[in-house]
Amino acid sequence: MSRRPEDPRPGDGRSCDEVETIVVPRVSDIGGFEVRRALPSVRRRMVGPFIFFDQMGPAEFITGHGLDVRPHPHIGLATVTYLYEGEIFHRDSLGSAQAIRPGDVNWMTAGRGIVHSERTAPEVRASGSSLFGIQTWVALPKDREEVAPAFTHIGKADLPFLSDGGTRVRVIIGELFGEKAATPTYSDTFYADVSLEPGAQLPIDAGYEERAIYTLSGEIEISGEMFGPGQLLVFRPGDAVRVNAVTPARFQLLGGEPMDGRRYIWWNFVSSSKERIDKAKEEWKSHRFDIVPGDEEEFIPLPE
Repeated sequence: MSRRPEDPRPGDGRSCDEVETIVVPRVSDIGGFEVRRALPSVRRRMVGPFIFFDQMGPAEFITGHGLDVRPHPHIGLATVTYLYEGEIFHRDSLGSAQAIRPGDVNWMTAGRGIVHSERTAPEVRASGSSLFGIQTWVALPKDREEVAPAFTHIGKADLPFLSDGGTRVRVIIGELFGEKAATPTYSDTFYADVSLEPGAQLPIDAGYEERAIYTLSGEIEISGEMFGPGQLLVFRPGDAVRVNAVTPARFQLLGGEPMDGRRYIWWNFVSSSKERIDKAKEEWKSHRFDIVPGDEEEFIPLPE
């Protein structure tokens, strides 16, 4: 996705002992398509390497309509796209052309610079469609910020899936509960899709310093306090946490080790250097990024 250069307003909420910060995302309407942005926030800039977290939809598109995110650039990060409903067709300046569907993951390493678009394919648009998913950005370590751009797609069947009673976990990135995803990473991180039936529990190990969950549906209980959907709950370092489902519930589990220094974010650019972001601005403004084969006619201009 493409970001506007402002941050969301912080959410309000009480906190149980294990929950350090609660972020209620800012909601924006982008041409009839609702986006909830949890990171970056005034209350929390990052969780591990995760510097951007958007809930896309749920949305319904009538016949002939769909998602149209025109070509736009990124540097210094990797985008991670995961869907619950619908389909997005990804194209990038490497020549990648890939449909992503529910349960798959798209990992795009921007590194020193990449351009991509995200659209609803014509055949999907022709019959009307729904869309619901999460896109996150993962900041790259300082010594990998300028790596060569790359794109990886991993299908649902190739991601580790654990099921124990009323608990189901799909590991999207990193290693959790003894299972490791093949998704490429550049730092110590984890990311998973979790579903719980009523009465089911999920323990969250304290081994990683920075951990959070983003609630999608249902009601959960942590240390006697109830939490509903649409909240980013950031846990205190070192505390063992147990999430209990009061109703059928779904959430994303994410985190990792802190980044190696401050990261700056402006529009779609992330870097440890303000000067590098200024350089990327000028490069995009003067059309020095590569084009996206198959989607060359449009682009998103640099915000003024």
